[in-house]
Amino acid sequence: MEVSIIIVNYRTSGLIINALQTVYRYTEGVSFEVIVVNNEEDTEGKRRVLTEYPEVKWIEMSYNAGFGRANNAGMKAAAGRYFLLLNADTLLVDNVIGRCVKRMEADRQIVACAALQYDGDRQPMPFYQSFNDFRKSFFIIPPGKFFADLLERFLPEPVYEDPEQRDWLVGAFMMIRREGFEATGGFEECLFMYGEDVEWSWRLGKTGRLCLFKDCIFLHLENGNPYRRSRISWINRFSVQMQVSNMVWLRKQYGAFYYFLMLIHYLVMIPVVYIWRWIANMKESDPAKRGFDTQHIFARKVGVLLSYFWKTMNYKQYFFKIRPEENIDKLYADEGNQKT
Repeated sequence: MEVSIIIVNYRTSGLIINALQTVYRYTEGVSFEVIVVNNEEDTEGKRRVLTEYPEVKWIEMSYNAGFGRANNAGMKAAAGRYFLLLNADTLLVDNVIGRCVKRMEADRQIVACAALQYDGDRQPMPFYQSFNDFRKSFFIIPPGKFFADLLERFLPEPVYEDPEQRDWLVGAFMMIRREGFEATGGFEECLFMYGEDVEWSWRLGKTGRLCLFKDCIFLHLENGNPYRRSRISWINRFSVQMQVSNMVWLRKQYGAFYYFLMLIHYLVMIPVVYIWRWIANMKESDPAKRGFDTQHIFARKVGVLLSYFWKTMNYKQYFFKIRPEENIDKLYADEGNQKT
């Protein structure tokens, strides 16, 4: 068996069927198996998938284990020499799996690879190019060339001889050698959702090269879920679940001091964003029309991050899945609906 394709199901059986249609239509020249790891009781979804594809291996987690734990369970049960982690909300457009295997067979130094993401309209999707590119987005600073240049000075982009080499890969389509999984143990299981592919890439990169093949693409439909970003703005660019996971990654990869500095940055920015909004309101003809909802959301999100301070410092002992009452974006949306 050459490739084990692992898909995590959480109320996405219809998407999985669509994804598998493209897998079976386009994949040639390699033997493969499909493993679906189910994160919630889904009898009807299981019936639908196995009716269409009875050869699929179906693994029950018995609870919502999140992305990392579910994929680890799938990889532990996999028979392939390569593991392909494939999101349910993806579609293939050609034999991208066969090409990735061929290129990894030709270069044994590559421990993992990924493909470029395109949206449903087949347009390229923006993505972070490196750890430092990702870390720059954590800072709430004024837009403009001066601050962009300042961040670039302190967080420069890595330079590799191979233009396709990266220091992290997106987990929506990520192919890993079995040896890479065995050497690292897979995803960090304390993370429920988000940040897992970033953190694992850091450890995988110590065992071999990570490459983003620019001649390989897939479609990523990015279906909605309650933990995705909402009410996106310059200040509130991350959901609470996303930022809690990101801060755990920062703590693990860059240490307690850097993690503490980021918390200080967010605390300092709370009064700053309120002052900026107040000044902008004073410049408008009718300042009462512009409230402070965005600033309130930011302050409440920072409060949630602070509540995870000691847990993040001792991250190995916890499972970082936020509680419903900590999902600030959703709470504000619900409050707004009640007012209307």
